[in-house]
Amino acid sequence: MGYGENRGDYWRARYKIAPGKYGTVLDTNGKAVRYKTKRAAEKAAGIAEDESAKAAAQPPAAPEAEPEQTTFGEYASAWYEEQDLAASTMQNYRRHIEEHLLPEFEDAMIGEITKGEIDAWERKERERGYAASSIKTWRGTLHLILADAVDDGLRDSNPATRRRGRGKRAGRSRNRGPEKVVTNALGVLLIAERAALLSGRDDEFVAVVLKGFTGMRWGEIVGLESVFVRPAAVRVEHQLYELDSGELHRCPPKDDSYRTIDAPGFLSALLAGQVARAKRAPCECHGLSYLFNGHGTANGAARRPGAKLSDVARAAGVSTGTVSNVLNRPEAVAEPTRARVEKAMADLGYVRWQTSGENAAHWRRNGFATWLFHPAATGWYPKKAPEEARPVPLLAAPWPGVPARGRGAAGRAQACWLPIARGLTPHGLRHSHKTMMDELRTPAKLKDERMGHEDGSVQARYSHITPEMRRDLMDGLTRMWTAALDIRRRMAPGSPVAVLDALLKEPQG
Repeated sequence: MGYGENRGDYWRARYKIAPGKYGTVLDTNGKAVRYKTKRAAEKAAGIAEDESAKAAAQPPAAPEAEPEQTTFGEYASAWYEEQDLAASTMQNYRRHIEEHLLPEFEDAMIGEITKGEIDAWERKERERGYAASSIKTWRGTLHLILADAVDDGLRDSNPATRRRGRGKRAGRSRNRGPEKVVTNALGVLLIAERAALLSGRDDEFVAVVLKGFTGMRWGEIVGLESVFVRPAAVRVEHQLYELDSGELHRCPPKDDSYRTIDAPGFLSALLAGQVARAKRAPCECHGLSYLFNGHGTANGAARRPGAKLSDVARAAGVSTGTVSNVLNRPEAVAEPTRARVEKAMADLGYVRWQTSGENAAHWRRNGFATWLFHPAATGWYPKKAPEEARPVPLLAAPWPGVPARGRGAAGRAQACWLPIARGLTPHGLRHSHKTMMDELRTPAKLKDERMGHEDGSVQARYSHITPEMRRDLMDGLTRMWTAALDIRRRMAPGSPVAVLDALLKEPQG
């Protein structure tokens, strides 16, 4: 039984643990408790001995079950299904997971993925030629998935977390992409004229000028309804976001950047003319009247039932371009690949859709950039298999030249365009508008409002936009436009583009 042991100036409690073996009552720090009296030590020893006896009488605890092992592929699939985000965000997450994360980590156990494996994957992606900014985005998605795995108890830590400055010889500048190409007011005008010549109508002229002088996003221009064109402004209420399925999803502007963009007088007049020309029936996809419709014939692919070309490409493990080649130029596709695509078509019941002969309801981002904007900015059609890059063939008159059409156009060509801004993209016009405002010394608050940005700093909270600021900006943009028109007028007094021809022939004040 337990007893008190005299240690000179204190007593300690000793109790029996097993035959011939005794223990000492310890405190929380693992040291023997010092009792002032023998009675107190004996009482503590008795309590400890009873607890020891009870513990010895308990059956041994069953060993903890090993946690269930889950692969990254299984967890990522379940993780994706639980997300409830904008359609564009869901599409981007699916691309990141299917095209970049699953090929490397699908069969790996979620709890066994290491930082070294993630860094090795990142190096492989760089060696494949992907941009540093893209790899950073994909790693961000991986970080989100693994962070939720930590919350679910499947991991102790997140190996995708990047410790700042560790293992690098340089800072953030190491991952910088090339500087964005921009242009000025004259560049916007000339590119708009060429885009209209390539399409054979005024819509592209107005759209390019609108983008260059407002900084609106591509989806906001495609999704601009006629009712939101105001006498001296444009109201941004929606955008049309193009999904992989071909559907144009009508959704709020990016980051909920609803705004009213002031329009200078010349732009208001162009938009009013476009509204008058655009009185057309509402589109079938949304039942709404938009300011601009697409260029080229519509094939109704986004609305028809059944499998689509993108579904065939995914099932066959090839690009949509390869599927298109199988349909249009089968001799250009290797036999094994052609057989795989044809089998996917048969399995999915894919039926080729015939064009209707009518203009598409909306522009497609790739079609507009590839066949209208890029050749307008550079003077060249881009490389598109099986065709190599080639200059836009032109009939020399009237200036600046009219694109030659039809078979043998290159043989009939008399001239070609010089580049205006190599590397400029439609999104580059948004950067160009920001640069124009910088040149005009526009206050940051007003620039953020037009661009749909939000500055959460204290300084921005105490800054406000005045009517004088708006007027100064409109006057400055008008001066830029007028100067560009004057230079264009000196190049040639007229234009094959009707809306620009009218502007060039207006009396000069």
